[in-house]
Amino acid sequence: MSTLTAPPPVIARHESRARDAVLLTGATGFVGTELLARYVQLTQRTVYVLIRADSQEHADERLRATLRDTFGSDHAFGRRVRALAGDLELAGLGLDPDTAIAVAGEVCEIVHGAASVSFDLELRASRAINVHGTRRMLDFAELCALEGGLDRFTYVSTAYVAGTHRGPFGEDDLDVGQDFRNAYEQTKYEAELLVRERAGRLAITIVRPSIIVGDRDSGWTSSFNVLYWPLRALARGAYPVIPAQRHAPVDVVSVDYVADAIVALSGTSDAAGQTYHLTASEDAVTIAELLTLSVTRLGCKRPPVIAPRLYRYVLAPLISSLQPRRRRFMRATATYLPYFAVGTRFDSTRARAALGPAIVPAPLPDYFDVLVDYALRARWGANRSLTRATASSAEAVSVHA
Repeated sequence: MSTLTAPPPVIARHESRARDAVLLTGATGFVGTELLARYVQLTQRTVYVLIRADSQEHADERLRATLRDTFGSDHAFGRRVRALAGDLELAGLGLDPDTAIAVAGEVCEIVHGAASVSFDLELRASRAINVHGTRRMLDFAELCALEGGLDRFTYVSTAYVAGTHRGPFGEDDLDVGQDFRNAYEQTKYEAELLVRERAGRLAITIVRPSIIVGDRDSGWTSSFNVLYWPLRALARGAYPVIPAQRHAPVDVVSVDYVADAIVALSGTSDAAGQTYHLTASEDAVTIAELLTLSVTRLGCKRPPVIAPRLYRYVLAPLISSLQPRRRRFMRATATYLPYFAVGTRFDSTRARAALGPAIVPAPLPDYFDVLVDYALRARWGANRSLTRATASSAEAVSVHA
């Protein structure tokens, strides 16, 4: 696990303010857990966590479980982390009005990372969380501004608001006439439009990570999707061929880099009103390079790479009719395959300049084996006993399955 002993210089901030609470959404999820860890361990601030729950007792229970999995059972952070039982899909976030006003009077920073990341959710359901939920968070941010001022609203978007756009995609770009591969991309794009509409009234920072994988030091992840599903399929020999473009970039960043960058930018005054790509960009591996890394570490056969169009119209129907076992598994991975033929190149010039040498993404080959080691130990997510806290132990990270 990345060591959290002292914040990089860009994260350092004063702690003397009486009104200095931060509100996190999505803190029980993958990236949110890392954000929670940083705000708790690197500052003395009160942290409010909006948790979807049907009662305060349920929210408190979920928060206790998150803290235990994150820090271990002997942590001492419970007093500074407070659960808010709420729901992004409900008016007023489902908060009691008195509670909302009281919390708004303490919060000076919001990091909105909660979202549905499902690629196969239908559009209306995805909008309910990603678009309308973001609108409600923006409304709450304006309440905070009225109750004493809001220093920053940080919105965690995705680099894939670029959709099917081919070629360079800059940090100021948004609407470039693109289509979208799935409801997730489309609704995150729509949510960004909402966020930008409030830029005149709120100090807003937008961050756009690309494909997020586990911690570069421990491999820990709680989200075995996107890159992990195809790797698992490859390990099982489920791919007779790989539908991809050999030289297409696979833009991958580790969760520790993303969390460090978000906390840093949220506390940097110059970041207000800016958008940042948290991406590998020119350091992204290609499909061919990723395949070499994968077959070397997994010790599996290297399937041939073919054009996605040829696969879609010729081979996929044949595989589906003749090989039922492969059909079932490949259906589960099909939603991720479009990301193996991406033609977008993300420009992260502004992010690299703002974060400097203290916070930089590591090249995927440097920690790829660590990711796979952890995935094998976790049985691709089936082993729920592995937590972030246990992943930091030498026993959890020294596996060579």
